[in-house]
Amino acid sequence: MSRSKTKAPTITLAPEQERDALDTLKRFLEDRFELQLGSFEVAEVLELFSKEIAPHYYNRAIADVQLHLKERFESIESDLWALEKP
Repeated sequence: MSRSKTKAPTITLAPEQERDALDTLKRFLEDRFELQLGSFEVAEVLELFSKEIAPHYYNRAIADVQLHLKERFESIESDLWALEKP
């Protein structure tokens, strides 16, 4: 299995998901920090998260899936050994 360090893909959202994310982020900034940013500024913050922070979560999810699959394949292998005839 290749372990080359390729850059994690840029995560893009469907238009409705992006609108929801922008609304949530705008509300959070207003409620928590009393920042009233315009749509353009909030979109810039979301873009920063998408490019700089989301890849860390993406990579963690990939590592979690790899571990889960490894454990599952080991279990399947054990089940197959149990089926072997003497």
